[in-house]
Amino acid sequence: MDNFLAARSQMALSLGFHIIYACIGMVMPFFMAVAHYRWLKTKDIAHKNIAKAWSKGVAIFFATGAVSGTMLSFELGLLWPNFMKHAGPIFGMPFSLEGTAFFIEAIALGFFLYGWERLNPYFHWFTGVVVGVSGLASGILVVAANSWMNSPAGFDYVNGQYLNIDPMKAMFNEAWLSEALHMTIAAFASTGFAVAGVHALMIVRKQNVHFHQQAFKIAAGFAAVAALLQPLAGDIAAKSVAKRQPAKLAAMEAYFHTKPYSPLVLGGIPNEKTKEVNYGLEIPGLLSFLVYDDFKTPVKGLDQIPIENQPPVAITHYSFQVMVGLGMFMMLISILYLIAIWFKKHWIYSNWLLKLFIIAVPTGFIAVEAGWMVTEIGRQPWIIQGVMRTADAVTPMPGIAWSFYLFTGIYISLSIVVVFLLYRQILMVPKLYDKPQDDLTLSQA
Repeated sequence: MDNFLAARSQMALSLGFHIIYACIGMVMPFFMAVAHYRWLKTKDIAHKNIAKAWSKGVAIFFATGAVSGTMLSFELGLLWPNFMKHAGPIFGMPFSLEGTAFFIEAIALGFFLYGWERLNPYFHWFTGVVVGVSGLASGILVVAANSWMNSPAGFDYVNGQYLNIDPMKAMFNEAWLSEALHMTIAAFASTGFAVAGVHALMIVRKQNVHFHQQAFKIAAGFAAVAALLQPLAGDIAAKSVAKRQPAKLAAMEAYFHTKPYSPLVLGGIPNEKTKEVNYGLEIPGLLSFLVYDDFKTPVKGLDQIPIENQPPVAITHYSFQVMVGLGMFMMLISILYLIAIWFKKHWIYSNWLLKLFIIAVPTGFIAVEAGWMVTEIGRQPWIIQGVMRTADAVTPMPGIAWSFYLFTGIYISLSIVVVFLLYRQILMVPKLYDKPQDDLTLSQA
């Protein structure tokens, strides 16, 4: 494994793990705050117990997200020194603000975890909301930094020099809003389906049924709304990509030849040598319509992009298809769930619907990983779109492969610990959380 492959593999591994921790850390505080608010309004002890249980999960992912995020910041300097030398002064502002949001989140989480029976009930609930808002802000700020790599702005590039730097323009580049919207909704959908699926499994097993039913309703509600909004955000993001990164869009669609009535390809196996897609279903004109709102205007294909500037087509196309396919599956479940809420209330806790949510536990996170692969692999060979190539940014120092092996072991170990802690939390529900009011009062005394 050469340094370039090792450096890219290490970043892919680190981001692949961190994005899961980050999504859950961004979203779970809102679930927790909703459960807490319902307890304040209804005095149903189950909602208080749910808020307490979820707060422990928030703490776990806050800690693991902090560890993995810190490791990523070191990796940027270790693996990509040429990139950070030039890009750091330009897109450093969102990272600085993300640090501020992180500290606010940490303080608010401390108040929430230790504020039960000590703080004013509504102020205590408010600290939980602050945890969610600051966590969400952290995620959006990091995405703003990534969007700058896809849509560089806020500087003039003259004779290899980065001049007239404007950090605000860099942060609020053309891609930040579409990427932030798409990523935020994806975080709510993926986390919502994962949490709802776990509680659905407990309902099917008839364990602490009321507790898990109330938790399921909160998580499933977030998941359903997010999954149905995601196609709108995806359409905005795709139009933005078509404008700024036509090579990425062409790779996503395995679209080799520019022509009117540009077809949308469903499935298929791209052949980069023959420039064809085998076994795919082409829908004429649909890609043109999705990009330009008419069926005839040709979309720019890979044949109009120099070969040295083209991203890997097959993996980008497969990743995009996985993301869209799983998104459609989650949309279907969401529609069924909303029908159950509005028209068929006897469906809500039926085994068949609960089992669909159980099946969907990993689908959101797989879709997030696939979408992140589209974003990063589809930008290649650029680390800064059109400005700096990834190969020119990597460190010249030897031994990066050993760093990759070390970090792989750390992330796998960290994930095993997280799974163990979450599994333990689930097992402890009947002992710590789903208890009658009298038992809780005695245990707190």
